[in-house]
Amino acid sequence: METIKERKKAQAIQNPIKISGAEAIIHCLLAEGVDLIYGYPGGAIMPIYDELYKFQDSLTHVLTRHEQGATHSAQGFARVTGKVGVAMATSGPGATNLVTGLADAQIDSTPMVCITGQVPRHLLGSDAFQETDIIGISTPVTKWNYQITKASEIPEIMAKAFYIAKSGRPGPVLVDITKNAQFDELDFTYAPCTAVRSYTPIPKPDLRSIETAANMINAAKKPYIIFGQGVILGEAENQLRALVEKAGIPAAWTILGLSALDTAHPLNVGMVGMHGNYGPNVLTNECDLLIAIGMRFDDRVTGNLDTYAKQAKVIHFEIDPAEIDKNVKVDVAVLGNAKETLELLLPMVKENKHEAWHNEFKKKYEVEFDAVIKKDLHPTKEGLTMGEVIAEINQASKNEAVIVTDVGQHQMVTCRYAKFKQSKSSITSGGLGTMGFALPAAIGAKMGAMDREVVAIIGDGGYQMTIQELGTIFQNKVPVKIVVLNNDHLGMVRQWQELFFESRYASTVMTNPDFVKIAEGYHITSKRVKERKDLKAAVTEMIDSKDAYFLEVCVEKEDNVFPMIPSGASVSDIRLK
Repeated sequence: METIKERKKAQAIQNPIKISGAEAIIHCLLAEGVDLIYGYPGGAIMPIYDELYKFQDSLTHVLTRHEQGATHSAQGFARVTGKVGVAMATSGPGATNLVTGLADAQIDSTPMVCITGQVPRHLLGSDAFQETDIIGISTPVTKWNYQITKASEIPEIMAKAFYIAKSGRPGPVLVDITKNAQFDELDFTYAPCTAVRSYTPIPKPDLRSIETAANMINAAKKPYIIFGQGVILGEAENQLRALVEKAGIPAAWTILGLSALDTAHPLNVGMVGMHGNYGPNVLTNECDLLIAIGMRFDDRVTGNLDTYAKQAKVIHFEIDPAEIDKNVKVDVAVLGNAKETLELLLPMVKENKHEAWHNEFKKKYEVEFDAVIKKDLHPTKEGLTMGEVIAEINQASKNEAVIVTDVGQHQMVTCRYAKFKQSKSSITSGGLGTMGFALPAAIGAKMGAMDREVVAIIGDGGYQMTIQELGTIFQNKVPVKIVVLNNDHLGMVRQWQELFFESRYASTVMTNPDFVKIAEGYHITSKRVKERKDLKAAVTEMIDSKDAYFLEVCVEKEDNVFPMIPSGASVSDIRLK
């Protein structure tokens, strides 16, 4: 009989071995190269956890304090490593607590496999204890899901789950496993999945479309690139930079595209979107050619579609055919992985400078600097601004940190002012806008990149949604840095109430606890800063710390984030105050 130790060494097993379904799950994970799992045990998934206990030297399980925390940690790990994140939970409420993380991963194209336990097959549909139809519940928020009711299904379904999660446009997959399938035995063999019938994850590039795109780029007088996370997911950063530099095209980013191009690059003109930079937004409606690369024309980027880039020809480089013409009608669609399609495009593109066009962006930046940036980064008022905190973190970390943001004013300020030298450095909840994302996501990011500084920037509202994950940090000694920018408000909602609801601050004022004492209760070094004279030293101390560190910075209570495109307005109607 083959020993457990000997089985652990196998990454793929061709010769059948008779094992339980629970142990088969472990072998599948090992075969897929998984060595880190986030989760929370319970009755319906206990057989898998029992096998996991035996494989502790091969697989590290991180006990989060909530199943939502497990999904966000898996997301953070996936975003910083490019690997598939893995989360596990039991049936019923354990499974339903995964849904927010699944939805977040689905809309932000994050590769993740979630494994849930389920009641035994004969009890399905009987309203058994902790039974929920997680397949029905999760169908709208997963790339694929499946319920395993027989142990013999496990190898094929698990291989398929990982293949679908990581191939093409990535996304979350959920595999639900009944308890009988975990206990029953099977003759186990494993082979990674390499194809699924009727599923084409990466469309074959059409050379005619690429040639047409090249001719349009060469003929354009005011070409403009907007790049998104597709560049990062497709590992096309070098190709993007080569295109920008060869053709001399100004390039702006969506919040999920941030860090794909060095923020200090002279052709990186900033962020588009509701709180993006002034020039990149306004000049969208003045370019003659808009080149979208790995982005999906989200409503926060486009504003009013009836007035969005109507004067321009549009080229869309995209891996998912469903995104073509979904929001913005395009003149040329270039389907495929961005790395491959940009490689094919580059030899066809002529060298250019477009100096006069670049000067338009510089002029708009000067307007924004005088109206917004100067007061954000170099304030004259007594209260601390969020922008100056981010500037201090940039300086202390030498622009080399991974920065994980939650959702709200602090997110927009951080995305505007954080500086990055390398890709996969900015991690945030984009499409879903999930408050509570940052703390657990930072745990996953740090455990996926232990050689890098990881800083979570969080508002006082979102922080309290997953504050229990301080326990995960403490138990696992995760040396993540946590910065709470505390304005005692749900800041972004308050800003909208001020601007559009006549300052009726309905349910946005927060009476907060002593955050420092709470962090100290988890034995995390903590500090609070209220005055500008103390900020630099505190940030430096935090970055220099080898352990987890919590820093609360009390910032202006009614400080709005500008520029801002009002909801439903044109990108040309961006407000500077």
